[in-house]
Amino acid sequence: MKKIIVTTTINNPTEAIEKYDNLEDWELIAIGDKKTPNNYKLKKGHYITPAEQEKFDKKLSDAIGWNCIQRRNFGFIFAKQMGADIVATIDDDNIPYDGWGKNLMIGKSVEVNYFDCPDDVFDPIGATNYEHLWHRGFPLTLIPNRNYKNKRKKIVTPEVQADFWDGDPDIDAFCRLEHSPECKFDESFFPISSNKISPFNSQNTFLKSDLLKDYFMFPHIGRMDDIWGAYYLGSLGYTIIYGKPTVYQDRNNHDLINDLKQEYLGYENNINLVNDLKTDPLLIQNYLPPKSFEAFTLYRKHFD
Repeated sequence: MKKIIVTTTINNPTEAIEKYDNLEDWELIAIGDKKTPNNYKLKKGHYITPAEQEKFDKKLSDAIGWNCIQRRNFGFIFAKQMGADIVATIDDDNIPYDGWGKNLMIGKSVEVNYFDCPDDVFDPIGATNYEHLWHRGFPLTLIPNRNYKNKRKKIVTPEVQADFWDGDPDIDAFCRLEHSPECKFDESFFPISSNKISPFNSQNTFLKSDLLKDYFMFPHIGRMDDIWGAYYLGSLGYTIIYGKPTVYQDRNNHDLINDLKQEYLGYENNINLVNDLKTDPLLIQNYLPPKSFEAFTLYRKHFD
């Protein structure tokens, strides 16, 4: 089985990147940006320069734009072309624990804590020992009514495994401003799945390569890039599970007020988007700027 890690970075190799680059059973692809140091080097992995990306597909490069995490979409294309069976998408501030990537559940029959959620969206964080927190991209209007009473054991076969993160978790700016948490998730709550669509991120997530054509980090929509990609993927019927924390997030510096501004599109549209996606996944186009949907169209051509 060929397993490839994909990331973007504007930093010199971090502690996390050095650890990923040294994993024996994985190959690392790092996608460069205009701000990435010119002398960026990996020990074993593949660094794809901005010039190489433009040479590969200038139209897609222009549609995505520069100085943005959505350059990672190039990494997904390269991983597929390199014959990946499993692709992990990670951030360079998520330091992997020993054993990261060993407990892969994709394509296997797995017993999970399964939640029959009465709401339109399932929030996986609230199902843990941090019930007062919520995942970035979860609709704010649903927070007061989250209900985890209908829990049972169920066997599922996932195509997506979104592992959690100790330290500074992936919550939205409102939640972080209010709680400023430092988390240690109780592993006994995992793995988790649900009957409803749910948000997952691009910072510590494993995907079956067959679905990469449908997985995209949408540019030009702020911090909803991976969240709307997750909602779109979920609306297509793929099975998603949430695994125990396998990284510690030593979060890069963020301006939380700017994060809040970058998340506003989601605060305003997430619940309506999810409801529309249940009707027709292609209705996501109605929520995207034209340049974003153009990028998605160009990206998908590489998987034909």
